[in-house]
Amino acid sequence: MTNFTTIEYLKLGNQRQQKAYQELKALKIFENLKTYHPILTGTIPIDIDIRDSDLDIICQCKNHIEFSTRLSELFADKTGFEIRTYDRHGVECTTAKFRGKHFEIEIFGQDIPVKEQNAYRHMIIEDNILKSKGPAFRSKIRKLKSEGLKTEPAFAKLLGLSGDPYKALLKIDLFN
Repeated sequence: MTNFTTIEYLKLGNQRQQKAYQELKALKIFENLKTYHPILTGTIPIDIDIRDSDLDIICQCKNHIEFSTRLSELFADKTGFEIRTYDRHGVECTTAKFRGKHFEIEIFGQDIPVKEQNAYRHMIIEDNILKSKGPAFRSKIRKLKSEGLKTEPAFAKLLGLSGDPYKALLKIDLFN
């Protein structure tokens, strides 16, 4: 199983994963946000990205003012930098977005350990599904994404899951 808690696996990945690694290292995101336990999530780590896929980095932050200040110090000079703090389902969240050299980058923080955040949990479940279903399934996911479907709804559609795809994916028993 891939250790997603570090970005080292990207060095041995496909061309786009290697490019993501180089960009993340150049920006020193993981070094500079180390105290927030950053993890790269989303489609690029599990190789189902499409041309416009961004780099999604999740963090655990207890103090959103401090987190916002740190993100602003590090990235306010980047193209398209935006930052906001908001409430999502009763949980305070902070999101910063900006354009890197090759990728849109989104850094997300909430006061939940990163391995317990839905973005990480979804990615682990999706990675396991992809490994069990094979290359044809991966191609179908990419096709649905290129047609405009988000990742979780694409999985739900192909797996025949009903209801909210984000919640349905979290209910999948990976050991059955």
